[in-house]
Amino acid sequence: MKFKEWVILLGLVAIAIITSNLIGYDISVFDSFNGVLILCGIALIAVLLSKVIPLKLPIILYCSLLGLLFAAPMSPVADVVTEATGKIEFKAPLTVVGALAGISIGASFHQFRKQGWKMIVIALVVMTSTYLGSVMISQFVLKLTNAI
Repeated sequence: MKFKEWVILLGLVAIAIITSNLIGYDISVFDSFNGVLILCGIALIAVLLSKVIPLKLPIILYCSLLGLLFAAPMSPVADVVTEATGKIEFKAPLTVVGALAGISIGASFHQFRKQGWKMIVIALVVMTSTYLGSVMISQFVLKLTNAI
């Protein structure tokens, strides 16, 4: 996608997140705006990095790393980033992402049907394995830190 398309897409997603935050969690547009602006800024920087850095890494990796760097305690902007993004309810962006994923799956449903029942089994095994792996790691860390 071109950078202009990314800007338009992120603008639409920002509007959807702010609306979701307002309707679902009664958080004003003014309170949500700065956090959404920071998140969209991080996403745009990630897009730019993916185009500039010659490695073929997914944009989500750049987003995650930038988010960690900006919110890390040693970052000079950590307080601003965590305060502004803390006003965005975690489930508000997930609602938008879930809707977009549903649309995407719906658009390619006939291709999914061609792959047959084996894909459903593989998907269930992958999701279950990921969940169980997360549970085991969480249990280990919580016991290690005496949280449980």
